[in-house]
Amino acid sequence: MESRFLKTIRKGKDQLPPLDDRQAAALRAITPCSALLTLSEGRSIGDVFEAVEYNGRRLAKMHLPPSAVVDALEQYDRLLAGVLENLLPQHVENLHWVRGQLLFCIILTLNNAFYQVREAETKTLYDLFRVELESRTLDDLLQRLLGTLAEFSNATRARLYLLDEAASDWSLGASVTRGKLQQRAERAASWRVANSEALRLELSEPRCVIGNEAGKCAPDVVWSRRGITLWSVPLTSGSQTWGVLQFLFDKEFEWLPRERELLAAAAERCWMAIEKARLVEGLAAREEQVRQLAEHMLHVEEAERRRISRELHDEAGQSMLCIRLQIEMLESAMPDAMTEQRQKLREVRGMTEHTILEIRRLIAALSPAVLEQLGLGAALRQMVNRFRQVSPARVRLALHRLGELPKKTEMIVYRLVQECFNNIAKHSKANAVNLSVKTADGYLKLIVDDDGIGFDIEEALARRDSFGLFGMRERVALLGGSFQVESNPGFSMSRLHDAAEETVGRRTPRRKSSRGRGTKIVIALPIPREADLRGAHAEARGTATRRLRVR
Repeated sequence: MESRFLKTIRKGKDQLPPLDDRQAAALRAITPCSALLTLSEGRSIGDVFEAVEYNGRRLAKMHLPPSAVVDALEQYDRLLAGVLENLLPQHVENLHWVRGQLLFCIILTLNNAFYQVREAETKTLYDLFRVELESRTLDDLLQRLLGTLAEFSNATRARLYLLDEAASDWSLGASVTRGKLQQRAERAASWRVANSEALRLELSEPRCVIGNEAGKCAPDVVWSRRGITLWSVPLTSGSQTWGVLQFLFDKEFEWLPRERELLAAAAERCWMAIEKARLVEGLAAREEQVRQLAEHMLHVEEAERRRISRELHDEAGQSMLCIRLQIEMLESAMPDAMTEQRQKLREVRGMTEHTILEIRRLIAALSPAVLEQLGLGAALRQMVNRFRQVSPARVRLALHRLGELPKKTEMIVYRLVQECFNNIAKHSKANAVNLSVKTADGYLKLIVDDDGIGFDIEEALARRDSFGLFGMRERVALLGGSFQVESNPGFSMSRLHDAAEETVGRRTPRRKSSRGRGTKIVIALPIPREADLRGAHAEARGTATRRLRVR
């Protein structure tokens, strides 16, 4: 009967597809006669269904449809029924019931086995997707991808090798030993092996190697000899192989079609994730270079401001003082009869004194000595007083005790307020200005609010001859802060965004605003933890909010 069954399923009779030897052997292992043989050896019924489940998973991995498996079992049952009718005709009815129950339990177990295979594949693909989203670095991505695939394949050990851009050396990208804590020393960047065209060609095809031949298709021959079976899956880009996934087993482990296909699809997904991670890391490195360059340019700008202020003070300032002194001496030496000439000298002396005041103002704006000597609070008070001299607007300064701040933060805040005041004086026609500076929750918050005529933010950002808002935004981005602008020339455009992630040319959405006319700028800058703690200690000593109103 069994011989007839094998002959039937191999030839594909009775609507069965033709089956190979592996599929036929797995089908034979789940038949009722196999169950009888297992029980006759003294094993339990649980062993029977454990074997059914194991071979059911193999059938699923060999792409045999469940309908074909059921058809084969029904064919076997018909063959068995004919044999039993001839051998035990008096028990046909009871045996029919037993065959029906056993077939039902086998089909139920097979259904569970097919479900396990589908669930394992779905979980693996989902885990690969989740790893790709959650990984922060390329090393973390490689290690987690390899660990996920090693768990799916039940490999004892697994490695991921990458070929460098020059195709000269293979490097170890990740290594996993299941059941043991992975040592990072195994993934040391110093591990490298020279590439050859023969080795690259050998690794360009997926293969399952059993026995001593495994060492011929592995970059690390010593590692490949630690197991008996080696699976190798290439990582390709176009027609070229740039990496390989290898799984090592401690026993002979057959590579079934569905496993091979999933690992091939996973390898393609892994290579796409690797290329994406490399691009992201490269972009992050370039962004960091741009950020460092911008910070360097700010340092250069401040150094140049200080140099120019020293030159103005030491050269132009001193020269103008000498000129004023000479004019005063000439004016004193002139006879009383030269009234007209003395009047002209008096006018020249007045112009000279005005020039000296302007030079001093420029020196103070270029390099505020009060900021370096007395800190941000005193520098802002001085700026408010000077703003009052050039603008009729009323200014209200709410200055909280700031504690100790980094010099870079103080300088950037000073320049931001300076730019705001310059814009208000030139363009806003404001009658009142509110300036608030405070620290809270690890951030320094700066608010500048005026009741001026407002402006179109999109138009201001789009103008190529205006760098006010753009420069402020870049300074805030340098410290990783946030930047909000709201202005109402009849409408408002407002958005709070991370200035460090803002791209040039991005349009700001429009919406109606509940505020009146004017402009409001809100800036939040992160404070380094050490400075924030010092500020918190100062607050704990009982410092209070101080408000200064300039009329």
